[in-house]
Amino acid sequence: MRAHGWIVGAMVWSAAASAAMWPPASGRAFCGFYVSSGSGELLNNATQVALMRNGLRTVLTMQNAYQGPPQDFAMVVPVPVVLQQENVRTLPHDVFRHLEELTAPRLVEYWEQDPCAPDVPTPDMVQMAPPTTATAEPSGGGGADLGVRIEAQFVVGEYQIVILSASQSTGLETWLRQNRYNIPQGAAAYLAPYVREQSKFFVARVDIQRVQRDPNGRARLSPLRFHYDADAFRLPVRLGLLNAPEKQDLIVYVLHPQNRFEVANYPNVFIPTNLEVANAARERFPAFYAALFDATMRAAGGRAVVTEYSWQTSGCDPCPTPPLEPAELTTLGLDALGPGSEQFQYGMNVTRLHTRYDRETLTEDLVFREAAPIVGGREHVVNQQTGALEEGARREEGGANNFQARYAIRHRWQGAVSCNSPRRGVWGGPPGGGAPPQPQPARDLANAPRGSVSLGDVLLTPVPGIQTSTDVQHGAAGSITSPELMAAGRGPRGCNCSVAGAGQSLALGLGALATTGLVAAGCWRVVRRRRRR
Repeated sequence: MRAHGWIVGAMVWSAAASAAMWPPASGRAFCGFYVSSGSGELLNNATQVALMRNGLRTVLTMQNAYQGPPQDFAMVVPVPVVLQQENVRTLPHDVFRHLEELTAPRLVEYWEQDPCAPDVPTPDMVQMAPPTTATAEPSGGGGADLGVRIEAQFVVGEYQIVILSASQSTGLETWLRQNRYNIPQGAAAYLAPYVREQSKFFVARVDIQRVQRDPNGRARLSPLRFHYDADAFRLPVRLGLLNAPEKQDLIVYVLHPQNRFEVANYPNVFIPTNLEVANAARERFPAFYAALFDATMRAAGGRAVVTEYSWQTSGCDPCPTPPLEPAELTTLGLDALGPGSEQFQYGMNVTRLHTRYDRETLTEDLVFREAAPIVGGREHVVNQQTGALEEGARREEGGANNFQARYAIRHRWQGAVSCNSPRRGVWGGPPGGGAPPQPQPARDLANAPRGSVSLGDVLLTPVPGIQTSTDVQHGAAGSITSPELMAAGRGPRGCNCSVAGAGQSLALGLGALATTGLVAAGCWRVVRRRRRR
């Protein structure tokens, strides 16, 4: 079955009486809101979302974390069609760890090589090893007088799932209350647009006794994956505001055989990249990146979606973790894309989109569309005479996407320079040999300390359009929002590594963020180039 313009959202409520008020969740976006049958408040803590898209088929994977009373609860997600049990499955808890780390902003560290060392030709790159190959019955009752119908019901993992249709939002709200769900106030107004568009409602009640918990006692819900066909998709982020009164971070990973995605109804900006940073960034990299991201959002007026990464899943340059393996793409939905999808198992393009919003800055759901390829953030010299690196994001018509958020600590040569023709700007590992340190990814950005880092103390590269002092207003957003070039700094030439890798309009609905894990084996090179004289 196919839908025309479907929406995803979710509300969540818990399921036993509790008068305790729980502390506000850290600002992580959710595709809807939590519901409970008790009086306790359920707040959203984190949601991760991956969308695999090809033609009209979308496979959506989400993982939610919540803060609230330790009783049964449920979540409600608008979906475009009536999902059946074969469309839904649970996945391992760590399904997002590798994807988040592969696409995360990264910190690298390079040393300038001896300017008088013999000019021994070296391979252009040393490649990391390529990724290895891994081998209910519907019911019609329960709320007809309220315009609510149970279209399907089944059990998947710890979830008892009911698919509802509704002809009026007030009827749906009443039905949920009659079934002892303590839904947030004002839910009917948020549900109304989805009811008008004839969305269905995916209600997943959770048996809390079957849910695992993390070391802090928070419930760990199994990630849910479901697939559907639809012409267009929206991300119903407004619905998630019911569970999170504070600002929310939203990160969406869009996987497609070859294309990058951006939003169609908000400004698109690119994170400043290829910036040189001070040594202080090493110990406070997530906090530094959070400050840079917040400054970028302010420069764009607070209403924008930031592209942080777009690259093939089969490669990276430099690599904070090995590329995704075919088995991981299968888990994220490759097996549900239909005939011929096996050709994409060795690499798809992944776009990482990031925004931070509240009720003041978010006025409509996000709509996604395909976008032209871009490059940026690489150790790619664009001027051999000056050693300048590429700046920001640049369109690469007809090429591949190679864009990342990358920041470098650079150690200039401090030894003697005794030759007549020194070669400066040759970067590699530390003195005495060896590879540069492994790139450090910035993870769990929604929980990164904010306000603890002044960009002026860490950034060594000026960023047009962004003020780095805390005592001045942020500058105009012209260079930030340019579709051709994203403001970024010039840097010296350097080290590089790479792994060889293998059109429809998209709109979606959910929230996102992540956690992490793996460390890649070293891939590096020493680049020796002579400046033209």
